[in-house]
Amino acid sequence: MEIKTEIKPDIRYVYDIKSVIYDKKWLESASNFEIYYMYRKVKEQNKLRYDITIIPANMLGKEFVKTKGHKHKGKYQELYQVLEGSAIYLAQKMKADKIVDIYAVKVKKNEFVIIPCDYEHITINPSKKELKMANWISKKCENNYKTIEEKHGAGYFYTKQGWIKNKNYKNTPKLRFEKSLKQAPQNLEFLK
Repeated sequence: MEIKTEIKPDIRYVYDIKSVIYDKKWLESASNFEIYYMYRKVKEQNKLRYDITIIPANMLGKEFVKTKGHKHKGKYQELYQVLEGSAIYLAQKMKADKIVDIYAVKVKKNEFVIIPCDYEHITINPSKKELKMANWISKKCENNYKTIEEKHGAGYFYTKQGWIKNKNYKNTPKLRFEKSLKQAPQNLEFLK
């Protein structure tokens, strides 16, 4: 396994994700600060890539800090692990222009979640501690941000007041909750 020692992160700033932020009033006067750091290709093994993302504790106005969100082009799944802190992974499946399934998974340190293919997903840091997470994914996988950008976010926003439905989607199903995995699958072939 190849381990890369000097990797500069891709940095996401507030203005990079402004189209998907819930609190538009806050955004009017918000500075363009750094919100998360993506270290790509930390390791590569068997056609898979291992990345690390760090999301410091922060608020985007009324909303907890989150990633921009994306869907994978093609039939690729992704395995996430929380290394430090805690996360909420929000995943949604679209059919035509509607969400047909949407769920959230609360994941603590040393727990895992698998994002199925065909699901758009975002990661939320709902705590006052830094979130450090890792993922395994196919090296061939590319991301598509289109739907989440066009709808100005995922189907729900996680705020200080709790979950708020995104009004840019019609007939959004009730948010359901799934459990995290206590251990990773031993064989990661399903990610290729």
